[in-house]
Amino acid sequence: MRALFPAMIGPSDRPALRCGPHVLTYDRLARAAGALAGRVGGAGRVAVWATPTAHTAVAVVGALLAGVPAVPLNPRTGERELAHILDDSKPTAVLAGPEDVLPAGLSGLTRIDVDLAASGPPVAESADAESPALIVYTSGTTGPPKGVLLSRRAIAASLDALAGAWSWTADDVLVHALPLFHVHGLILGVLGPLRRGGEVRHLGAFSVEGVARELAGGGTMLFGVPTMYHRLADALAEDADLAGALAGARLLVSGSAALPVHDHERIAAATGRTVVERYGMTETLMNTSVLPGGAPRPGTVGPPLAGVDLRLVDEDGSVLEELDGETVGEVQVRGPNLFSGYLNRPDATAEAFDGDWFRTGDMAVREADGAVRLVGRKATDLIKSGGYKIGAGEIENALLDHPGVREAAVTGEPDPDLGERIVAWVVPEDASKPPTAEELAGHVAGLLAPHKRPRVVRLLDALPRNDMGKILKKALTAAG
Repeated sequence: MRALFPAMIGPSDRPALRCGPHVLTYDRLARAAGALAGRVGGAGRVAVWATPTAHTAVAVVGALLAGVPAVPLNPRTGERELAHILDDSKPTAVLAGPEDVLPAGLSGLTRIDVDLAASGPPVAESADAESPALIVYTSGTTGPPKGVLLSRRAIAASLDALAGAWSWTADDVLVHALPLFHVHGLILGVLGPLRRGGEVRHLGAFSVEGVARELAGGGTMLFGVPTMYHRLADALAEDADLAGALAGARLLVSGSAALPVHDHERIAAATGRTVVERYGMTETLMNTSVLPGGAPRPGTVGPPLAGVDLRLVDEDGSVLEELDGETVGEVQVRGPNLFSGYLNRPDATAEAFDGDWFRTGDMAVREADGAVRLVGRKATDLIKSGGYKIGAGEIENALLDHPGVREAAVTGEPDPDLGERIVAWVVPEDASKPPTAEELAGHVAGLLAPHKRPRVVRLLDALPRNDMGKILKKALTAAG
């Protein structure tokens, strides 16, 4: 495998990273990361206090150059979860920005401040392809977070597959404001541009104004999550400069959750650009992507990427061959993009695989051309009602197509007659005049089928979400 960062071999004065006041060329990045690599070389593992700053990017690159696995830490992690991650991964040091105030839970680790002005010699990457590069912890929705071992091979394979699908080159300038403790913001959003030899501009914090400014100033790509695109869509009607900036971008990508059809339509109408959706997980990195340049495909996440095998499996373990857009099965994948296992959890690793196929826990259907359409998570989004298997995701999209609905989530709850009844959790556009349950049920039945209509509608002021914008459905059902 070639180096993760070929552009840092014989580095140049090309811009590599801009974040707030900090601008680093490839030469400056190579020297700062090289100096840090010299300080952490030989460490077993290092934690990274993953703020949305240039210091985090240099910390991760420095660790990767040294061949030392990095453990990104979410700065908003609670005390108990942080203690679990540290006990599980046992880092010997924590890398942080000089101004960062670290919690007491990190006091037992050696602190190494990242110096952006340091000038060590460039360092050649020293680790082999199968060695762990990052240990990224899952969100812990079904128990304590698990450490996902991501090899250099998996990172390179996934980024190269995306480069092929998106025609991603060194000429691209990526704009984003995603957190840097997870796959989307850190691997795709920082390591992706650096692997290509292009530039990443991180906004520090999302703002409509920041997106418009950076895209108008040379940005060619935008990565975001649905919440960000929803806010952009809201602003488009009164902001011609924003519309022009988005229209000038080569590629708009949304991930981490489904982008509602209504937001797809508003952005396309105002800019002439379609938003590309892709599908991945911490354990698999990227699996599929809609290909740019084609007709809009709201609701689908495209075909498998190069090198990724994907299949749907029924509850009895049989492989589903149907490409009918209706038959629901669990997504299983295999390929060089897969993780190496869960840290210290051989039992969980073995349970996650069916032979060499990874069980994603995501439910989907496949369209006639092989494109994947996700319908929800097996644990929370597959509803068995009246003898039908129904995915929550398609009902949520139908609800969001109603003009009186701002946000929507769908769950199932026990029903003595149907087995499970469909429950819609709705944030109305106008809280003083919310749509009625009968109105929403008729709307869904007209778009999908009568058996997919919600039997119960519960109104909320807001849906509970995590840092990546994903709806916390277990919080909904617990509250219900």
